[in-house]
Amino acid sequence: MEGFTVAIAAFMGVSLAAASGFRVFLPPFLLALSVRSGVVDIELIGTQFEFFTSTPAIIILGIAMIAEFSAYYVPLVDNLLDTLATPAAVVAGIGMTAISLEGSDPIIQWAIAIVAGGGMSATIQTATVAARGISSTFTLGVANPVVATGENIASVALALIALLFPILAIFFTILVALLLVRRSMFNQSENDIASHA
Repeated sequence: MEGFTVAIAAFMGVSLAAASGFRVFLPPFLLALSVRSGVVDIELIGTQFEFFTSTPAIIILGIAMIAEFSAYYVPLVDNLLDTLATPAAVVAGIGMTAISLEGSDPIIQWAIAIVAGGGMSATIQTATVAARGISSTFTLGVANPVVATGENIASVALALIALLFPILAIFFTILVALLLVRRSMFNQSENDIASHA
């Protein structure tokens, strides 16, 4: 892979990793479908990721995606799912970034995958956990389906933009991450003020 191609692949991978911070299984499902159908040109045959576009893998990812989307609308299950989704989002972010960079120098591939892909998915997932925690605290979970819907929309939109327009996606990814971190910090400072009052 040449420099520009590596950058585009990294943009796609990190943006998909961010989308996994919202929903773990949707971005890998869409990436697998996109690679298998030829929409995204990544050659996985003969690599460690060859299984990723297999029919069983796509079916399992599809079932997991539907289950995850549905579970976030069930009270209490959504908060439990956040506990499981946090490490899963990091693994998915690393994996999708590594897959996007398949064919590049392995040191570059895995360094970007672990630091940028894993870091981005962890940042987004941590912010969504905080948002759900605040929603659960102040509305007793009544507003959690609204939060879940927003996360679903963000995951779908960010994943599709990442697959179709990776250069544009990285700007959205950075913007979303900054907004979520800022919002999370603002909400945390409000909680600190409220607890001292």
